[in-house]
Amino acid sequence: MAQINAFFNMLHEYGGSDLHLTTGSQPLMRLRGQLQRVKYKVMEHDELKTMLYEITPEAKVKEFEELGDVDFAHEVPGLARYRVNFFMQHWGIAAVFREIPQTILTVEQLGLTPRLCDLAMMNKGLVLVTGPTGSGKSTTLAAIIDHANKNRRDHILTIEDPIEFVHKSQGCVINQREVGRDTKSFKAALRGALREDPDIILVGEMRDLETIQLALEAAETGHLVFSTLHTINAAKTVDRIIEVFPEETQAQIRTSFGECMRAIVSQTLFKRIDKPGRVAAQEILVGTPSVRNLIREGKVHQLASVLQTGRDHGMQTMDDEIFRLVEAGIISPADGLVQATNKEKFANVT
Repeated sequence: MAQINAFFNMLHEYGGSDLHLTTGSQPLMRLRGQLQRVKYKVMEHDELKTMLYEITPEAKVKEFEELGDVDFAHEVPGLARYRVNFFMQHWGIAAVFREIPQTILTVEQLGLTPRLCDLAMMNKGLVLVTGPTGSGKSTTLAAIIDHANKNRRDHILTIEDPIEFVHKSQGCVINQREVGRDTKSFKAALRGALREDPDIILVGEMRDLETIQLALEAAETGHLVFSTLHTINAAKTVDRIIEVFPEETQAQIRTSFGECMRAIVSQTLFKRIDKPGRVAAQEILVGTPSVRNLIREGKVHQLASVLQTGRDHGMQTMDDEIFRLVEAGIISPADGLVQATNKEKFANVT
C-alpha cells in the first residue's frame, strides 16, 4: 500500500475536501471550507517527493520535472478518486489532492433546485456552471449529467482534464475522454466530437478562445453542451465569453452566444450550520428570448433586473437564494451577509 494512502484515509474519515502536502510544512486538510493542520512532522522535499512519485504515472513525472507543475487523476480502489496537482514552490515540491466521491449525488441530495434537472433534458444549446475554484461546479455538473444518463437514451461525451466523476452508462451510452491521456487537448477533442455522434457534450473547462469557439459551434449545430468558467455571476460570464474574442468579431460572437445560451448557473459554497458539510447557493439565469436578445444587443447590464423578475421562468438571484438558506437555518446570517450583494436585505436577519 502506498504510504500516502494513510493521509487519504484520514481525509475521507474526517469528511475533508482537500489534502495539502507542502515541503516545509505539516500536512493540512480542508474541513468544511477551512484548512486545519494534521499532527504530523514537517515534511522535507526529498521525503515528500518520494511519497508523491510512488503514485504518479511515469509520463506525469516527466511532465512535472519539465514544467514544474502537473495535473492528473488518482484513484484508491474502494475509497475515492482524487484530482491531483503537483507544483514547485520556494521550499520544494508541493501537492494538492481534491477528493472526488465515488457516489454521484443527485440534484435533490445536494439540496439544489429541481430546475437543474430540466437543463439535463434540453435538446440543444449551451449551459454554463460558473463560480470560483472550489465552489462545487464539478459536483453540480455531475448531478446534471447523471440525471441525463438515467433519463435519456442518447450519447454523452465528456472531455475533462482530468476525469473527475466516473459515470457508468445507464439509459445513455457515456464516453469520458481525459486530456493528455485520451486526447491532446480540449480543442482537439471538440473537433473530433462532432464526428462521434454525441447528443450531449461536457467540456470540463472553457479555457481559451478556440475551445470557447468550438463549444459555441457545437451548441449551434444541435448539441447540448455543458461547461464551466471561473466567473462569479451571469453578467460577468457573458462579458468573459465575449471579451476573449478580438474586438472585430465580438458582435458576431454576441449573436452566436445569444442564440445558443440556455442557462448560466453561478454558485458559491457555504458552511452549513444545521449539520456537517457545505451547501451551494446558486444564481440561475435562463436563456429566455428576452435574455438572449439582451446578450445579442450588448445590454448585459440589464440582466440583473431580468433575473429579479424572472422567477416564473426558473430564474433566481444569488441574494434571494442566500436569504432562503439563512431563513431556513442552513447557513449563518454572518456568512450570508459576507457574500450578499444587497447587504440591507440581511440587516434584520438573526
